[in-house]
Amino acid sequence: MLTKPRMVFGRDMEWSALAGFAARSDQKPQIGVVSGRRRQGKTYLLQALTRSVGGFYFGATQATEAESLRLFAEALADFMDEPVGRFDSWDTAIKFLYSRIHTKTRLVVIDEFPYLTTASPQLPSILQREFDQAVSRRNPVSVLLCGSAMSVMGRVLAGDAPLRGRANLEIVMRPFDYLEAAGFWQLTDPLVAMKVHSVVGGTAAYREFVNQDVPVSADDFDDWVNRTVFNPTIPLCREARYLLEEETEVPDTAVYHSILAAVAAGNNNLSGISSYVGRKTPEITRQLTILEDCRLIRRDPDVFRKNRPRYRICEPLLTFYNAVMRTQWSLIETGRGATVWRGAQARFHSQVLGPHFEQLCREYAQFTPVNGELPGVVGAGVVVDERNQLELDVVVFAPEEPGKRKRVLSIGETKWGEVMGKRQASRLQRARDLLDQRGFDVDECRLICYSAKGFEEALKNETNVTTVGLADLYV
Repeated sequence: MLTKPRMVFGRDMEWSALAGFAARSDQKPQIGVVSGRRRQGKTYLLQALTRSVGGFYFGATQATEAESLRLFAEALADFMDEPVGRFDSWDTAIKFLYSRIHTKTRLVVIDEFPYLTTASPQLPSILQREFDQAVSRRNPVSVLLCGSAMSVMGRVLAGDAPLRGRANLEIVMRPFDYLEAAGFWQLTDPLVAMKVHSVVGGTAAYREFVNQDVPVSADDFDDWVNRTVFNPTIPLCREARYLLEEETEVPDTAVYHSILAAVAAGNNNLSGISSYVGRKTPEITRQLTILEDCRLIRRDPDVFRKNRPRYRICEPLLTFYNAVMRTQWSLIETGRGATVWRGAQARFHSQVLGPHFEQLCREYAQFTPVNGELPGVVGAGVVVDERNQLELDVVVFAPEEPGKRKRVLSIGETKWGEVMGKRQASRLQRARDLLDQRGFDVDECRLICYSAKGFEEALKNETNVTTVGLADLYV
């Protein structure tokens, strides 16, 4: 097994899978797919892999078919250290690749594959044909296809796609989770780590975007925002505005930006989004689907009412931009970001930090055992109490068992800027009683209060209530 290079942070699972793929390249022909939004470190990881095994790496660019073929031929000639001529089509190029590349390497990486398929839609079919012939000839050439356009990459192996059933590796490179991100940014203060994560999330490249600038303390956070994300000379300042434009499936971004602004403002159901955008629900259904396919938003079901999902933005920087920056962009762009930031504190706390803390609590619950038992489904939901609605921010179910009632391991409420006390505990107790009446198994259900601000002393002494503070999330 290949040793992961020291300069690669984290990504142990991904490296192990790629190293296994490379190790099998002498045995049989293979197809692998690596996808993930831009800035997650896909290219960095794949280049490290090809360097380790002497593989061939080709990074595509936005270009016509003729230019891409010329660039591909030049890259092959440089790698093989011999002339390869010119390719008049991808048919001849891929035939050459499968017939000659094995004299130098068994591993081929084609990065930004969607750029090629946009200009040459027939390319996946050509790859499928040559792969099938390589199988029959027992020609062990392994090809990794990589791309950042999630909606395009999602179709490479889907449905009746030419390459469906041929791949033996599929990796989706996701952002670092909040614990990995804290390690990557070298942040040990939970408050600072959480605030930074609420702005940049777990996208690896953003640390380079700010020239490795890291807030040194909680008191330095405001200055860090002003010298990085609010600084028009720093690439991170404009990054959120480019995320949509990079998706090939988004032709007119105006409606998409409005949808994201609606969700960031707390309008996270269909009726709220359509009202904010000013269009009827059927008129934004397609845009919502595309945003989901691009992994920019996700649809979280209400764990108690499946027909009432809530939409949430996947990328924290998009939430931060839409909640704090978008309406004041002209001031930020002209260097008056510090004034904007001072006036945006209320929105930052209510629309960014509060929802972000809630999401981190769900992520924490996902990998934290309850009464020694690992969670099954973790989500949020609403329990109706006569005319009132009790919102449960964190609901943890045990894995389902056929023929048995659904067991609720814990229910919880989160507060970013409020000290929690017996009032919240009473609400959770009422919710548990209602769930019991509705047929859920709550015999071992824990009541959990999650707060970044702290807890009343009386709540700490409650034996039937668990308290989880911000520091607990980062243990």
